[in-house]
Amino acid sequence: MFPMLPTIGVEATFEPSTARDAWEDAVSQREPRTTFAPPVPELPVTDVERAQRHYRDALGFEIGWLDPSKEIGAVSRGEIAIFFRRRSMPFEPAVHWIFAAEIDATYEELRSSGARIVEPLEMKPWGLRQFTVADIDGNRFYFHCD
Repeated sequence: MFPMLPTIGVEATFEPSTARDAWEDAVSQREPRTTFAPPVPELPVTDVERAQRHYRDALGFEIGWLDPSKEIGAVSRGEIAIFFRRRSMPFEPAVHWIFAAEIDATYEELRSSGARIVEPLEMKPWGLRQFTVADIDGNRFYFHCD
């Protein structure tokens, strides 16, 4: 229990689980909500077509579509879709964390296909086996497995 400020000579206490329990009860009694698909990241790139080719050739993605303006396009691989939007340098590269259950096989696949691995597969101090890939525009992907 956490003491609260006394009010006019009366000491009050707060039981943290009471508020949490009340909130969980309210949430569990709500009507089912609609579902969302995972968000699709939009990565900044200097050339959308070049980025699409790089993701196809080095990372195993399929080219999805390219807007006629060549300002925006997409790639996909399995359940993952990525949009690219043309930006002028300098821009802040994006960072994404990707869970890979078969981390050794993923590392070997990307390494052998020419992906730019900027940090090798290793056990990190925070307990994840992880490696880092950077694309041609500096966007980073942290592939990990716990």
